[in-house]
Amino acid sequence: MCRIDDRKGRRIKWEMGMKFVGEEGVYKNNGYLMVSCNGGLNQMRAAICDMVAIARYLNVTLIVPELDRTSFWADPSEFKDIFDVDHFITSLRDEVRILKELPPRLKRRVQLGMFHSLAPISWSDISYYHHQILPLLQKHKVVHLNRTDARLANNGLPLEIQKLRCRVNFSALRFTSQIEELGRKVVRILRQNGPFLVLHLRYEMDMLAFSGCTHGCNNEEVEELTRMRYAYPWWKEKVIDSDFKRKEGLCPLTPEETALILHAFSIDRNVQIYIAAGEIYGGERRLASLAAAFPNLVRKEKLLAPSDLMFFQNHSSQMAALDYLVSLESDIFVPTYDGNMAKVVEGFKKTILLDRKLLVDLIDQYHNGLLSWEEFSSTVKEVHVDRMGSSKQRVVVSDRPKEEDYFHANPHECLQTLDEAMRIT
Repeated sequence: MCRIDDRKGRRIKWEMGMKFVGEEGVYKNNGYLMVSCNGGLNQMRAAICDMVAIARYLNVTLIVPELDRTSFWADPSEFKDIFDVDHFITSLRDEVRILKELPPRLKRRVQLGMFHSLAPISWSDISYYHHQILPLLQKHKVVHLNRTDARLANNGLPLEIQKLRCRVNFSALRFTSQIEELGRKVVRILRQNGPFLVLHLRYEMDMLAFSGCTHGCNNEEVEELTRMRYAYPWWKEKVIDSDFKRKEGLCPLTPEETALILHAFSIDRNVQIYIAAGEIYGGERRLASLAAAFPNLVRKEKLLAPSDLMFFQNHSSQMAALDYLVSLESDIFVPTYDGNMAKVVEGFKKTILLDRKLLVDLIDQYHNGLLSWEEFSSTVKEVHVDRMGSSKQRVVVSDRPKEEDYFHANPHECLQTLDEAMRIT
């Protein structure tokens, strides 16, 4: 049994339930698995965890994953630029064989196109990989999975697989020393001034264009966001009713809405609020109401010298890694949308999970004079009493996996409170 303590003091453990794959006579290499991750940092992070588990189950050699360079952010970062690649390989050597690159002979085969590439079926259980992917590996020797997001089921998997996903996430995927040190520096600066709340404010250009959410935007901005949505052919939804999506709770809260909600929660206006996000669409103009309500609004660019961030500019995933590290140390974490970072962090932080559908209705009633401030504030607090992030049994929807609770947001198989862990020790 191996244990580590998470950043909140709770103990994360996993059982070493599978045989040591490096033992002579035990490990059988069934082929080589190459993977190309897609999406932002935390989407890729979760996918890497899944791919390690799949490689382990199939007894194949995993090649260090390739990160997405073609997304909206066009980040050229490689795996080794974000994660400690040597630690990744050595910390998992008792579970799965990982190489930085293919052996020369197989590399030549790939260059000649002698391999099989495919996108696995989303939310597949492990039997799919055994019956569909393993035969391809045995036939072609090298298989390339060209999409990795949500390719492994949330539920119904062997306990050892679930625990390995956690081991990768909480232990093996360590950021580079440069990112870790800068993250600690940001946290030190924040802690010098007391507690801090991390606001994962998803009011970013790509998110608004993708979701079709334009509440609060002027006509020129609406046109710009629409053009962007049509410019990306793999964004399948083009014609979107923004008002309908907002009323259904399917839009990220605007900065103005967020300011109102935090005030309704009676958050101290002098508390430090660290914005974990990319560039906010509309810039300082859209942040004005939030900054007026909470004057201690800070970002990494404000806390650090330009020289600190020099090597991180135009590397969105490395900047997101900093935000992730700061979020893990926060006293309160508030995501305004269901992004991948929100899902990963909320599993073990004090998180306010906003009911956006209810909140936008309350906000509209308040703005239309149908609710007093006291009625608005008390209702916001009342409906969120039981919406604080904590480890619990996930919701399982066997025929609609998209609607299930996300595994990496709530890996209850892997998380234990410190008290529970101490009783075992």
